[in-house]
Amino acid sequence: MDTTAVLLAGPKDLGLQNLALDTPGDGDLVIEISHSGISTGTEKLFWSGEMPPFPGMGYPLVPGYEATGEVVSAHRSTGFRAGDRVFVPGASCYGEIKGLFGGAARRVVTAADRVTRIDGGMGAEGALLALAATARHSMAGLDKTLPDLIVGHGVLGRLLARLTIAAGGAAPTVWEIDPDRCDGAQGYEVINPADDPRRDYGCIYDASGNGGLLNDLITRLTKGGEIVLAGFYPEPLSFAFPPAFMKEARFRVAAEWTNDDLVATRQLIDCGALSLSGLITDTRKAADAPAAYEQAFNDPTCLKMILDWRDVA
Repeated sequence: MDTTAVLLAGPKDLGLQNLALDTPGDGDLVIEISHSGISTGTEKLFWSGEMPPFPGMGYPLVPGYEATGEVVSAHRSTGFRAGDRVFVPGASCYGEIKGLFGGAARRVVTAADRVTRIDGGMGAEGALLALAATARHSMAGLDKTLPDLIVGHGVLGRLLARLTIAAGGAAPTVWEIDPDRCDGAQGYEVINPADDPRRDYGCIYDASGNGGLLNDLITRLTKGGEIVLAGFYPEPLSFAFPPAFMKEARFRVAAEWTNDDLVATRQLIDCGALSLSGLITDTRKAADAPAAYEQAFNDPTCLKMILDWRDVA
C-alpha cells in the first residue's frame, strides 16, 4: 500500500511524493485524509530550517499534525469501523521517512488510540481540533488562570479568547498590530497595544511566539501577575530582571495538548460552547501544496491554510 504525501526534503524543498506505507497491524487504522492544516508555528520552522534541535527532527519528513479523514479499514478490536470520521494528529507510517508529524498525506496508517472520532459534519474544520486542544490545555487544570490579556489575534489567540468566554470568564482583551487580523472577534475587543493604557493585567497569554515582547508584557502585569508562554519560541528567551523583580512576575510554559484535551475540546464543540467557524481563511488543492505552504507562511492575511486531498488518487 502506498500514498501521496507532502515531503519536506530539506529547508524550502517541498513537494508531493508517492511513498510506501507501513503494513497496518491489528491495532492500526487505515484512514483516507480529506483535509490537513498547515501550522505556521512549528511546521514553518521546519520549512525555513530555523527549528532548533528537537526530538525526532530531521529530513526528509512528512509534515502535518492537523488532519481529518475517514476510516477505510479497521480491525474490530480497535472499536472503529469503516466510515467513521476522525481527527488525526499525524502519523509515523512511512518507513525510513520521518513522520514527526506525518498527517499531510492522502492515506495514513496510525494506531487507533491516537485518533479521535468527530462529527461527520465538521468537514475541514475537523483539522482544527489540535489547535483548539492546544489552547484548552494552556488554560485548563489546577492552578491555571484564565487570560485577561491575549497577545496575538491569529488562530491560537482567537481560540484562547473563545475558550475563555466558553469557560465563563470575563471577555479578554486581545492585542494585535496587524490591521488585517483585527476583524473576527466574537464577544471580545481587539486593540493595538499602543492604544492600551492598562498596567494591571493579572494573567497575560502570549500567542505571538515573539519573545522580544517579554519586557513590555512584564510592565503590563499587576503585582504577582503571570505570563503564560503559549506560542513556540525558536530563540532563547530573556528579560530584564529589575522590572520582573518589582512585579514579582510569574512565568508558565504551556505544553502540548493531551488526549484528554482533545476529548474535552470535542465535547465543547459538540455542545455548541466552542465554535471553530471563521478560522479557516484559505483552502487549496493538495496538488498545489508548494504554493499553499509559501502562502501560509508568508501571507499575513492567511490565518489558516487547509489542503484539500479529496481529488488525489
